Amino acid sequence: MTLTVSQAIIIALWIALVESRILLGGATTTLRFTPMMTGLVVGIVLGNVAQAMMIVAAIQLIYMGVFSPGGQMPSEPAIAAAVAVPVALLGGLKPAAAVAIAVPVGLLGAYLYQFRLFLNTFVVHLTDKYAAAGNRRGLTFSIIWIPVIVSFALFMPFMFITLKFGVPVIASFVKSNSGTLLFHILSTIGGGLASIGIALTVYVIGKKNYIPFFLLAYFMTVMFATLKISMVTYAIIGCIIAFVYIMLRNEATQSALAEFNKHQSTPPSGDDDDDF
Repeated sequence: MTLTVSQAIIIALWIALVESRILLGGATTTLRFTPMMTGLVVGIVLGNVAQAMMIVAAIQLIYMGVFSPGGQMPSEPAIAAAVAVPVALLGGLKPAAAVAIAVPVGLLGAYLYQFRLFLNTFVVHLTDKYAAAGNRRGLTFSIIWIPVIVSFALFMPFMFITLKFGVPVIASFVKSNSGTLLFHILSTIGGGLASIGIALTVYVIGKKNYIPFFLLAYFMTVMFATLKISMVTYAIIGCIIAFVYIMLRNEATQSALAEFNKHQSTPPSGDDDDDF
């Protein structure tokens, strides 16, 4: 019950790429903030994509209501998923219990990311020097490549050691104590954290006009629970409802605008000639 050297290297390399923000340009930020992508990579590497995605889906829920002012997350989703998903797969954890493991790991990852930003401050004077001299190649090296090198030098060894030596220990401990009160508490807390993420998202986007759609989705899942409809089917139905709603709203807006323009173009009634 352990990760091979190659598996640990691949996952560590993925985290270093994501945290360096060099992979696919601006899309890297989305990869970093989305545990689902890291969970997919871990699932492919460990050869169990289906179970990995079920585990990381629960982890994704707790980050739905987390915001990143200035690009800084209070918890690092990618690092949390990279550690919690292998622990859950190797230790046979349920998704809710994996959430409870992801939270403290993500907090430690956030401190590591902040340390990376601190290290980058040491090259600011170098950037100023290149800027004053008009050295474009020097600016490219100091602004892009030095932070990437720092990211790889920091995250690669950290993640490799954590995955190769830390994850098996945690997974073994979890497997031997999975039926105890401690892990029952962890599972309960993990389930609650997911609901908090959903609640925060609803609070942020929960405009009064959209509340009926939220209630419709909830009661549909309750009423049709016995039919065992998959989430994919619900997603398709939601997309259709959203498309119809937007289409009708656009038509209403265009109709109101046309009516307004019609009134604006119509000359006012009255005997204007009497003024002359």
